Amino acid sequence: MNDLRQRRQRTIADLLRSRPVASQESLLGDLKALGYEVTQATVSRDLDQLGAVKVRRDGVTSYALPDELTGAGWSERRLRAILDEWVTSVEPVGQLIVVKTPPGSAHLVGVALDQARLPDVAGTICGDDTIFLAVRDAASAREVAARLQG
Repeated sequence: MNDLRQRRQRTIADLLRSRPVASQESLLGDLKALGYEVTQATVSRDLDQLGAVKVRRDGVTSYALPDELTGAGWSERRLRAILDEWVTSVEPVGQLIVVKTPPGSAHLVGVALDQARLPDVAGTICGDDTIFLAVRDAASAREVAARLQG
C-alpha cells in the first residue's frame, strides 16, 4: 500500500471515529476539505478495505470500523436486533443458508454474523443484498436458519 493511500485511510478512520459519518458523499467532502483529491469510487474502495460498515447507533445510521463493533454491544441481543431490523428472509438450501437484506445492507448483517462466531457456520459471503452462510451439514443449516429467523 502506498504512503498516500495509508495516510488517506488513517484520516478516514480518524474521521469515522470522531463523529458520525452518514454517507460517502459527506466523507468525500471532508477529505477534500483536508486537501485530499479523491473520487467517490476511491472513498468506496477505502471504506471497503478498512472494513467499514453502516450501523445504526442512537437512531443515526453511520459508518463504523470493525474495532468499534466488538465488545458487549455486539452480544446475542445486538445480533438479534440487527437480524430483526435488516433481514428480510432466511432460507436453508442444502449446506447453505441464503439470507436476504435490503439493498446495501448485507455487509452489515454479515459482519454481525461473523462476530457472533456461530459454531455451525464455517463462513459467510456477502453481496449487496444477499448473504450465503456455509454450514457444516444440511441438518445444521435448518437449525441455524431457524435460530436466525428467531
